[in-house]
Amino acid sequence: MKALNYGSLNIDFVYNVEHFVRSGETISSQNMAIFAGGKGLNQSVALAKSGIDTWHAGNIGEDGEFLAEILQKAGAHTDFITRLPGRNGHAIIQKQPNGQNCILLYGGSNRQNTKIQVDEVLSHFEKGDYLILQNEINEIAYIMERAHEKGMMIVLNPSPMDEEIFTYPLEYVDYFLLNEIEAKDLTGLGDSVGEVRGIETDELLDAVCSHFPNSKVVLTLGEYGSIYKDEKQKIHQPIVKVPVVDTTAAGDTFTGFFIGSIAKGLSPKEAMQMAAKASAIAVSRQGAAPSIPELKEVYDFGG
Repeated sequence: MKALNYGSLNIDFVYNVEHFVRSGETISSQNMAIFAGGKGLNQSVALAKSGIDTWHAGNIGEDGEFLAEILQKAGAHTDFITRLPGRNGHAIIQKQPNGQNCILLYGGSNRQNTKIQVDEVLSHFEKGDYLILQNEINEIAYIMERAHEKGMMIVLNPSPMDEEIFTYPLEYVDYFLLNEIEAKDLTGLGDSVGEVRGIETDELLDAVCSHFPNSKVVLTLGEYGSIYKDEKQKIHQPIVKVPVVDTTAAGDTFTGFFIGSIAKGLSPKEAMQMAAKASAIAVSRQGAAPSIPELKEVYDFGG
């Protein structure tokens, strides 16, 4: 069994600011750093570090070779990364002193996948292998269609959420991993649920499961932890409290360690615990991919 992450490879330009830039405002950043990132790359690093055989497929531009090197160092296979002329996909990230961030994406090489590429990559995978997708590349609907035909397990993290999501064959998704805003948008509840707490959280989770009755769902709730639900059980996983330095890769770390743990045969409860500890370690560190812990660190973590 293998895991294929067909996803983005970004260069992250991170600016430390006192507050996010407002409309019409110009401010100075305290400093700037460059990191490897992209939800695809981050999740591949987390998947590989969780101990599962991980393959990354995607594109890098002329300025992105170091991204493939980082994946290799993390233990992911990079045979299906295509080098393209032009600029790599990148992100401009503003980070506040409390660790919160906002992100502006430029697609670049991430938006230049072709159906020919997809067919070639998927020819190396088979029934029962895991396919992990986000929403930062093109041709996702085609990737899902072909993966479903092969009987692969399809995992979708619908981020960033946009109208294109609704053109995908979402009925093929085996696992949704999403936050409360994405869940509201996906189900059409919008702001009608209000603050996601208590019974309102149950309403939101039930709505996702009602829309996608054949899917397993992980709903992440920030400081309130996360909830897993399938047709047989519902599991609440509290966060592991640590001093927060940078939340950039928290969700990607959670996704990678959760799916990696499930693919290795751990129960959903065990997988949720592993993912919570891994993401706690990640938020206590600077950067995106560099903050993702090794498997031994997660096992040794006492949270």
